[in-house]
Formats: sequence, structure tokens, C-alpha cells
Amino acid sequence: MMSGKWMSNTAVLEENQVKLPKFDQVLMRKKTVERPQWAHLGGGNLYRCFHAKIAQDLINSGELETGVVVFDTFGKELIEKGYHANDNQTLSVILKADGSVDKELIASTAEAHYFNASNHDSVVRMKEVFQNPSLQFVTVTITEKGYAVKDVQGNLTPEAESDIEVGPNFRQLKTTMGQLAYLMYCRYKSSAAPLALVSTDNFSHNGQRFKDSLLVIIQGWIDKWNLNVDFLWYLSDESRVAFPYSMIDRITPLPSPSIAKQLIKDGISGMTVDNPSFAAFVNTEETHYLVIEDKFPNGRPKLEDAGVYLADRETVNNADLMKVCSCLNPLHTSLAIFGCLLGFNKIYKEMQDEDLSELVKRVGYVEGLPVVVNPKIIDPKQFIDEVINLRLVNPNIPDAPQRIASDTSQKVSIRYGETIKAYMSSDNYETSELTFIPLTLAAWLRYLLAVDDDGNAMTLSPDPLLENLQAQLASVKLGQKVNAHEILQPILSNDRIFGVNLYESGIGEKIENYFTELVAGSGQVREILHRELSK
Repeated sequence: MMSGKWMSNTAVLEENQVKLPKFDQVLMRKKTVERPQWAHLGGGNLYRCFHAKIAQDLINSGELETGVVVFDTFGKELIEKGYHANDNQTLSVILKADGSVDKELIASTAEAHYFNASNHDSVVRMKEVFQNPSLQFVTVTITEKGYAVKDVQGNLTPEAESDIEVGPNFRQLKTTMGQLAYLMYCRYKSSAAPLALVSTDNFSHNGQRFKDSLLVIIQGWIDKWNLNVDFLWYLSDESRVAFPYSMIDRITPLPSPSIAKQLIKDGISGMTVDNPSFAAFVNTEETHYLVIEDKFPNGRPKLEDAGVYLADRETVNNADLMKVCSCLNPLHTSLAIFGCLLGFNKIYKEMQDEDLSELVKRVGYVEGLPVVVNPKIIDPKQFIDEVINLRLVNPNIPDAPQRIASDTSQKVSIRYGETIKAYMSSDNYETSELTFIPLTLAAWLRYLLAVDDDGNAMTLSPDPLLENLQAQLASVKLGQKVNAHEILQPILSNDRIFGVNLYESGIGEKIENYFTELVAGSGQVREILHRELSK
């Protein structure tokens, strides 16, 4: 049974070979109200492309009878325009490397809520969902900064301090971790039923970071407000509340205007992208991986039937380290930084540039692969081959280096720091052998000057440390002499940014030297990159 705005489009969808849901959506939603099993925090494009598709496959097969309850702590417009305006449904467009596309109407989201004190009904509903013992797991996609309760110095952020100060008083909570801690407190007081809290965000040890961040708030409440310490034990006991590790991989760019035009041309209405975050469709690549630690104390549907890898923690961690630290994310970030500096606006176009194509091969095959741990379930060499030869070169994936460059300060410790540490601890390799990771880090600092390689001003992508880092680099002017050590030492020695003190790792001075060359004048980014690749 179809529902909502898509009912009038059914014939057009079928004419355009759009796969339709095979289940009764009205009945699915009714069952979800009564007995929710899966909630998801963070309703952005990754969820709509990936998690919602997994749920749809399980509902289509009869393995799952309920849908996903989505809630978002910041995206009021996302919920209203991206979900409610489209009856909580999304047109998924899979962009294949051969130019063909697959389309499917995803209808597995049963409810969507703006979880904010200003939205009383949704707050009440989410409390009901979390208090219901039927809830088995909560998946989360809020990016690295969503877990932040401490700053780069290790001190509580002002928002986290405020959350601890006000206690479990939802109307005054400011952080996502504080708001989620409130829901877990409601569950604890109601039934203390088991639950899995599953971070599916794109960084290593995500389950541990999720747990640590949540417990900072909860420990603060216990100390400040004398809450029952059993609440802390409840969250700390993985037989009651688990925080499985995961590895997720799917390139999910913002909905493309060119895809929207084609959909409209095909007669599918409502496909505008005035604001891509709220579009009625999502576009993504065909290749995807999701590996989750099989730790669900309240049970789970057969996720493996929808293509999810279930494994032990070591295997998940190794798969994640392979992808995040060696085989994909470092390549992506290197392309993002150099692409912005060299005036590119599409990743696939960068891969047509001889220098940039060779750069990612050096970062991946030469510097990352030798120290990667093989997770067994996925072959690292084959994974990089797929990334370089199929994924990054796909012209149907309209991804931009500017999008990937967002929040780089939150990513470099994982995407490069882990490999650097692997070289430091290796008996077979030395950090002195690294060239293109140090060059990328120097190029990132050059990028922060907000001047491209032609000497023109450029807009930088959002980053929580942007203002702080730019202030430290304020004296650097393109084409002028610079005392790199004096300026960069406070940055490069900060292990909270890089995961390691880069001077202690033995590459701090190399980065300083590269930086000095990169800021010597216009054209130096291209010249230094080409020179190093030619050696």
C-alpha cells in the first residue's frame, strides 16, 4: 500500500523503473508506534541512502515488521522539508560507474522527529520510544563533532559544562550527548531494558568514543545531582547497554542538480534541489560496506540478510582501520585539500589530473598499505583498487573536494595519525620514509590561509577549529618569508589534532619544510607536488 504524495506518482515511478516498497506502509507504521525496534539519530543523506535501504530490504523480506524512528537534534528544516513534506519517503538514486542508474522509493522511515525542547510532541514521543523495552538498537550518524564534549585541550566544552550544570532537564540541554543521555535516563528509570547504541559515523573506535562521551555527561550528573550510581553502571555494563564498533563506507554527495533535472524530465515531480539537504531524493554510489560488531543485548533483526557484515570487535576494528586510516579516507582528504588549492570542484575531475591521481596512489598503495592490518573479510589491496579504479573516477558521483574538506581538523588524527603511529611502532618501516602524508598535512595548513595556488582568495569549508587555527597562522602571507617552526610548532605538537606529537614522530620538521615551500608564492602547490611525485 502506497501512502502520501507518492501515490499520484506511482504510474510514473513504475514507467521509470523505480522499485517500489513491497509492504503495507500503513500497517508498518502502526506496528512501529506500538512496538518500535530501531531508532536512528541524525537523519541526513547517509541515513537516507544507506540505513533506510537496509531497513527497507528487511521489511520487504518480512524479517522486520516495524520501520525506523528517525530523530534529529539540529535539523528542524530537515525533518519538516526533507521528511514530513515527502511523507517520510525518499527516492534513492544509485549512480553506477558505467553511467546507468538504479532508482528505488525508500519508505522504511516510520516516523521523523525534530528532537528539540521547542517541539513538545516529538520530545514526548521519543521518550515513549526509548522507554519501550521493544527498542533493540539505535544507530547514529552525527559526524565526529556530534560526540564532542571536550575541546582540543581535553577540557569540557562550555556546552558540556552547561549540560552537567543543569542536569537531566531536557529543556536546557545543549549537546547531542546530553540530549541522548536524557533519553537513556528515561529508559533506565522506566525499565532499564537492554539496548545497543551503534555509532555508524566515519571514524575509528566510534563505539568507544560514543560511550566515553556519553559517560562524561552521565558521570557529571551523578557527581552534581546525586543521581543513582546504578545509572552509570547500567550504561557501563555491555550486557545491558552495548556500544558496538562499526565501519561504514558509502560516498554520499549532496543531491545533484543534474540528477534532479533528469528526474523532472522523466516526469517525477518535486525533485528540486533549492536546498540539497532537504531534497526529496538522494544520490549515492553503488559500492558500500557496513561492518558492525555483533553485540546487541536486546536482540536484532537479521541485518546480514541486507548485506551488513556482523563480526567480532577485532575484525570490525581492523576493517575500520583499513578503510579510515589507509585505503579510502586518507585518499579522499588528500584529494580534498589539494583539489581546493588547485581549483577543482569535482573529485572525479581530480582523478583525471595526472599529479592528483598519482598522489592518491602514493598515499594508499605506497604509504598506507604496508602497515594496514588485514581484516580478512575485506581484502585491503582489492579495496584500494576499487576505490581508485571504480569509485573516485565515477563521473556520476558529483562529489566535491569542498564537501570532503569540511571538519578536517577532526579527521586528520584518524586519517593520518594512525598510519604515522603504525610507522613509529613498526620494526620494518620508519616515519622518515613518509613523503605524501607529511606533504598533505603541510598542504592543509597552506589551505587554511584561504588563498588558492593562483593567489586568489577562496572560501574554506566549515571546521570547528577554523578560527583558532587561522589565528595561529595569521602572520603568514603568501610570497613572504616565514619562520615555520615558530608558527607551526604549537599546531604540529598538538596530539589532540593529529593523534600524535608530529615532532616526536619525526616528521614535524619535514612538514615545516614543505609548508615553507608551499607558501613561497603562487604556483608552489602544483610545483612541489609534481616535484615530489617525480622523485
